This record gives sequence, C-alpha cells and structure tokens, in this order.
Amino acid sequence: MYRFYLYIILGCCIACTGNFRDMNRDKAGITEEEMQIDFNQLGFPLGVIQQGIYFNYDYGKGKNWPYQIMQNLSADMFSGYMHDYKPLNGGSHNSDYNLQDGWNGTFWENTYAYIFPQIKKSEDACRDTFPDFYAVTKILKVFTMHRVSDYYGPIVYRHFGESQSAYQPDTQQEAYYAFFQDLDTAVYLLACYIEENPGECRFAKFDLLTDGTCEGWIKMANSLRLRLAVRLAVADPEKARKECEKALENKYGVLEDPGEVIVVSTREGYVNPLGEINKVWGEVFLNASMESILNGYRDPRREKFFSPCPEDVVLTDRAGRDSVVVPLKGQYRGIRQGTLFSHTYYASHSRIYVSQSTAPILMTAAEMWFLRAEAALRGWTGENAEDCYRKGVKVSFSQWGVPDAEDYLMSDNTGADYEDVYTPSNCIAARCKVSPRWEADENAEVKLEKIITQKWLAVFPEGCEAWAEQRRTGYPRLFPVKYNNSKNASIDTEIMIRRLNFPVSLQDSDLSLYQALCRALGAEDNGGTRLWWDTGRNF
Repeated sequence: MYRFYLYIILGCCIACTGNFRDMNRDKAGITEEEMQIDFNQLGFPLGVIQQGIYFNYDYGKGKNWPYQIMQNLSADMFSGYMHDYKPLNGGSHNSDYNLQDGWNGTFWENTYAYIFPQIKKSEDACRDTFPDFYAVTKILKVFTMHRVSDYYGPIVYRHFGESQSAYQPDTQQEAYYAFFQDLDTAVYLLACYIEENPGECRFAKFDLLTDGTCEGWIKMANSLRLRLAVRLAVADPEKARKECEKALENKYGVLEDPGEVIVVSTREGYVNPLGEINKVWGEVFLNASMESILNGYRDPRREKFFSPCPEDVVLTDRAGRDSVVVPLKGQYRGIRQGTLFSHTYYASHSRIYVSQSTAPILMTAAEMWFLRAEAALRGWTGENAEDCYRKGVKVSFSQWGVPDAEDYLMSDNTGADYEDVYTPSNCIAARCKVSPRWEADENAEVKLEKIITQKWLAVFPEGCEAWAEQRRTGYPRLFPVKYNNSKNASIDTEIMIRRLNFPVSLQDSDLSLYQALCRALGAEDNGGTRLWWDTGRNF
C-alpha cells in the first residue's frame, strides 16, 4: 500500500508541473548525439512511441505504476475485465465512481508530456526525406491518440506543437476525421515505397509491433481503420461505411489469421506493466462481470485468461476461532465493482494470466472478424454476418490454443449469477442473457449483442478497446456498481461511466485550453457525459 501511494504522489508532481503548451518541449531524454547513429534519429522516437501506446516508457520516474493509474484502475476495470483486491483509498475510488483526479489525468498528461513530443519530432524529421518512417509515425500517432480520445473526447491533435495563437483542441469528430486522413497518408506512402523498394524495410529493427515489413504496417493501418470506422456506426454511419469499405478493399488486407496479433514485443527489454502489477504486486484479479460470462458460458478460454483460486479460505468465527471454511480451491471467482469493500479477502480469488514477459495485446485478427460481422449486419458489405461471427470465435479459440469451438458455437449457455462468498449482499443475478449460438431469426439487436459479447472476450485483456466498445453498444451487459459515489450524482448507475474528466491540473496550468476542451466537448466535464460516438442507441 505504501508503494502505491508514493507513486500517486509522484504522479501528482508530474501532473502539476508546467503549462500544457510546454509539453512539446521533449521530456523523453534522448540526446542529439544518440540520434545521429544508424537511423537512430528516426528509430529512437518510434521506440518511445511504441512503448507509449500501452504505456510503459521509462522516463526516469519509475515504471509500471503509471500504467496502473492510467489504465488498470480505469479502462481495465470499467470494461468488466479486472479489479484490484485492495481497498484503495479506504475502499472508495474509481470503483464506485468516486473518481480520483490524481489517477484519471495521467493518461492525458503522460501522453502529451512524453509520447506526443516524439511523434511531432518524428513527423518533422521524416516528412520530406523518409516517407516510410513518416508513414509509420502517422500510424503510431493514430494508434496512440485514438485511445486518449476514447477516454476523454476532444483532444489536441492537429494543432499540437503549434504557436500559442493556433493551439486549439479538436472535437472528437474532428479528431476521428483526422485519424482517417493520417491513415490515408500512411497507407499511400508505404504502398509507394513498396513499389519502389520491394522487400526493403528500413525501420524493421525498430519495429516492436508487427513483423518488420512495410506490408505488415499497411495491414495494421487497415485494421486500425476498420476498428475506428465501426466505432462511428451510429454517430456518422455514412463515414463509417466508407472507411470500412476502404479498409476491406485495400489489397494488403486486414488481420485475418490467428497468428496475426498486434502486440508490443518484450524481446528488446520492454516489460509488460500489467504483468508486473499482477506477478510482483499481486493486484490484478478477475472482475465479477467477466466471471459471470466465462463461468456461465463454460468458456474454455477461462483457464487461459485467469488462474483458479489456489486454496480454500479459513476465517475466524465470532469467538475468534479459525473455524469458518470458505470453499474456493479450483473455482474461478471475481470481484464486483463498486461494493466499497474494506477487507483483503479477495486476495483468495482468481488472478490474471499476464506476466512481465507477456507481450501486451493491442489488436487481434479475431477482433477484425467481429468488426466484419457487425459491418455485414449493418449491410455495409456483401459478407455474411453469421459466417464472420463464427470465424471470429474460431480465430480467437485458435489464438488462445483451446479446442471445441464448434461445440461452443452450438451452446445455449448464458451468463451465471454472481455469488460473493464473503458479502452475500453483493450477489447479483446474471445480466448477460445471450448465448454463443447464432440464430438466423433473431433480431438485429440480439445479433449485435452476441457479436459484441464475443468481441469483448476476444479483445481481452486490452481494456481500452473493450471499454470503448462496451460504452458504444452497451454490450456485454455488465454488473452495475452497488454504490455510486460520483460527484454531484453525475454518473448514472445503470448507464454507467461514459468517460474520464479532463485533468484537473489544466484548470490551474492552462485554463484557456481547459475551457476550449469543454466547449469542444459540448457538455459537462464529468464521467456521465457521453462521447460523440457514444449515442446511446445501436440502430
């Protein structure tokens, strides 16, 4: 516990230093001498950016704890995937919507202080002379910043690093349109480079995400385009359809096979921060919503995702004797969000599989098949929604090395009720009522729920994407918080949290930017405000 709060103090120190407009003064610590050797002037920034997507860039203030407060205590939990067993902050924090400003501003602050300056540096260095490096930078820019936008909404994107008079945020719609434009540029430049330099890839040794080929980066860009296109399915359906078509019609394709997974490689010294928090700190456990679906579905991926409870637990009775046995050994048990628990008994529950050497997953081929299933369901393509859905399940099973996808696809199982073995008042009936079996005569809403529920399982453990899609569609149906301590009751218990508020530090350090961001948001800056693509309906 001491370690955690020390890290929070360090995080606050970072958050409160300097004006936002000073953040483009590079803080990453790379010297000019280091930058002049063997393409290092181009490759070093790419390394920083790739480590900063799933943030674990060592900028001299310690590692792993930034990820915990940037993602694990927000998106990983809000998505229904994970929960910490500790009663942090006395039990009341993000879990029950008592949002912690010292945690929730860090995704914004660390990205703009350490990662976006490297993006800007790389763009400026490559724009006119190294089109391949410039293209890769554009793809990484979109990959990094769509995650920030999906947390907060409006972001500073097109005008980052410009003079103060022109420094202004983009609405989320403007940012997404700019994402697509940057992907257009990247795909065009890489395709031209391949034609002129077949078989050559000058940035291969700096590649932490793909197979070290220009073709692989185009495929990743197309896949990213498909992800972002479907996100706009209701907010901007015509744009969504056109971008979807562009992704699927490009000759380099999208991710399709089980082995095609975009991950951050740990071969060159990058350490998975979720693995450190899990294996060393022991603080990453199964969420009750995930427990309900994995157990109810009898999903064979469960054993790959989490460990069973290691032992039964013996508690003291009212007389202080160790005599109350809680049978847990071999079971898969999770923690319900928002219960204000004050004990540490949940340390007996199921921990996630991830270790320090596990390459963090950013995108999978299975996700692409579920995106294609939704696109087909909406009539955007000539593909069959059921075929894509079934393919998505099979590819995910193959990715995780588990058998019996056909049996699973014929299952009528639904989510299981949640039983809290320590606090019976936390028990709750299952919310997920759809099964894996596809029925042709079901309506579009039910089919979409099945697609998204399976995509949610296939995206695991990438909480940022899972939370975004759960907010967009409402699926899978997660357990609501039992206690809602949101400020001014700004977050509805059933509708759930929709975003994170902008960093409070901006109100002191850059009030004009904060006000501009609020205008771009067009609503109250709180966790109950929906983002642009979060329309509250699916058709």
